[in-house]
This record gives sequence, C-alpha cells and structure tokens, in this order.
Amino acid sequence: MSRPPAASTVHLPQGPWGSVLDALCALFPRVDRATWADRFARDRVLDEAGQPLRADASCRAGMCVHYFREVPQEPSIPFHETLLHVDAHLVVVDKPHFLPVTPAGGFVEETVLARLTRALGNTDLVPLHRIDRHTAGLVMFSANPASRAAYQALFRDRRIDKDYEAWAAPLPALSFPLVRRSRIVAGEPFFRMHEVPGEPSSETRIAVLERRDTHWRYALQPVTGKKHQLRVHMAALGAPLLYDPFYPDLPEPRPDDHAHPLQLLARRLAFVDPLSGKPREFVSERTLLSMR
Repeated sequence: MSRPPAASTVHLPQGPWGSVLDALCALFPRVDRATWADRFARDRVLDEAGQPLRADASCRAGMCVHYFREVPQEPSIPFHETLLHVDAHLVVVDKPHFLPVTPAGGFVEETVLARLTRALGNTDLVPLHRIDRHTAGLVMFSANPASRAAYQALFRDRRIDKDYEAWAAPLPALSFPLVRRSRIVAGEPFFRMHEVPGEPSSETRIAVLERRDTHWRYALQPVTGKKHQLRVHMAALGAPLLYDPFYPDLPEPRPDDHAHPLQLLARRLAFVDPLSGKPREFVSERTLLSMR
C-alpha cells in the first residue's frame, strides 16, 4: 500500500503500550497527548492500508502507522526546486538552499518531498539520500517501490560518485588533495555533530579548485554519508564553510539569512544504472557565490 500523500510513517517498536495513542505519545514526547488525540479525532492517523485509526486501537510491534505532521504558521521558502529528470523509476531534483528534503522540525509542506508529490502526483516518492536543508544541489528520489532497493544499494554499497563544491577559508599549511577520516557522533546542542576519538566512521576527499585572497573553493567528495559530514570535516580542519549557521560552535543556530546561504553545493551524481547497466550523470545547474 502506498504512503498517503504528505504523510509520515513510523513502524512501532516493541513496547509496553496498550494503544497506538500511548505508543505515539511515548515515541514523540515533544507532541502532547491532546494534540495526538485531536489528530486521531480528525482522521489524521492512519493504518497501513490508509484507513483512519481509533485512538484506542491496539498496537503491536512492527505495526505501520501513517500520520500527518502539522505545523502552525509554517514559514514559506521563497525558492524553487528544478526538476532535472523524471522517469518511471527515478526522479532527480536540483534543490535550492533553505528547502528541506523531507518533513522535519517546523517544515511539512515546504519540503522537496511534499512539493514533488504534489507536482508529479506520485505518493510513492522516497528520497534515496539526504542533503541538509541549508545545502543546495542534487537529490535523487525513487519513484517506484519495485525498483527502489536497486537504487538504494548504490548508496549503501558506495557505488555512486557524489561531488560537492564549497567556499571556505584558505588552508595554506595543508597539502592537497587530502583525505579526512574521523569518528562523527551527535553532539550538544542536539542540532550539531562533532568529532570524537575512536574508529573513524566518516571519510571525505578534499581538493582545491580555486584560490582567492580570502576564500578558497574546495571540491569535496564524501565517501561515507554521516550527517553534516562535510561541514564537520572542514570546520575541524580550521576552515568552516562560508555562512555556515551551525559550525564553528554556536550556542544556537543562526536564523536563516537568504542573502547569505551556506556555500555548499551538491554538484554532481554519477553511477551505473542498476536497471539498464548504463552510466548516468547528473549535474546541478546552480552555482555558488563568486569570490574576488
């Protein structure tokens, strides 16, 4: 059964809950019980078949529940994505800065997924990978559940080239190209990742494309896909990405500044198509700021 349009999905884990309402309250403690009860009353919580669930419906481990997140006064993102490719199996979009890929935090409708679902009328769309809300560039979506696993394997097995560009401070004391490997874990505050001692869990290849007086343009190729990996690695080297609202360490993220977007672009994706066996390449039409 397809996921209902604009709905989020959760598979309930094993737990001591007597009802689906109890389970959702425990799993999402930031949403109060009254809000969940109101969603049930308005048929905003559905079963796997897309039918409304009662608040007192019994829950079981592994149960699939669809629910509609609601954000009062959701901010509008005044930038638009560009569709680069659409076929029966794959959708490729060129995303602007500030637009989330999927619902999160204060964004539900103003996301790439919600916009594409409305534009294409396809409720089976699922992102095959993620890029940060503050990052611009390429995102690939699976359009067909039957072929989804084949495309997901490209990322899992590291059979896809992902090339990024970024502006950051010069690093004249380092020799390029170089490889940064480290262990990245969730930090404090909750929105920021950081490096810790231990077995590396992340790897990025870094080269210099252009040298200017105050900033250099870097080529970044993530071998792994940890959250905020490129931003953390560059900050750890002493060159936080230009206009990064999270790094270096800040007690709170900077508010969106549309005139100064994070200077990070997911520029290129290249892979051998698992269905046709032919090479494919997609390149972003967007550019970063020009530096003097």
